[in-house]
Amino acid sequence: MKTLIIYYSGSGNTKRGAEKIHHEVKNSDLVEIKVPAGTFSADMYETNDIFKEQIETNQLPQINLPKVDFEQYDLILIGSPVWSGMPASPIKSFLNELQRVNYSGNVASFFTDVGQDGNYDQTFKTWGKNLNIIGTRRDSSKISEWIEK
Repeated sequence: MKTLIIYYSGSGNTKRGAEKIHHEVKNSDLVEIKVPAGTFSADMYETNDIFKEQIETNQLPQINLPKVDFEQYDLILIGSPVWSGMPASPIKSFLNELQRVNYSGNVASFFTDVGQDGNYDQTFKTWGKNLNIIGTRRDSSKISEWIEK
């Protein structure tokens, strides 16, 4: 099985989790989702306000990715911080892209938070409604065992 580990990280926590997973999961590639400079604020409260407006207006951020052939992967693991109990808006942009290209493999998510995961799981499933979502996991601990299941 070939796995793509793709993540968006605002503060570096999700990046560290994604790197840990990449080291544990054999036959995996690691890709970071980036957004243009100035998309979000360095202030987490301002970023939260920007995020809420993006979701309410469906004016999602542009994401920058290297060219990836998603169909070469059996599983795509998507990492995100939790913002207002949901995945970060760049993740919604990415899920939209996966659905646009009709990705047919399995999708799962891992996330980092500061104690409040809110509706992350349900929101992720709603945003990726046309994908084969097999689950979410709070952090990168025991990720290899989770993937094997």
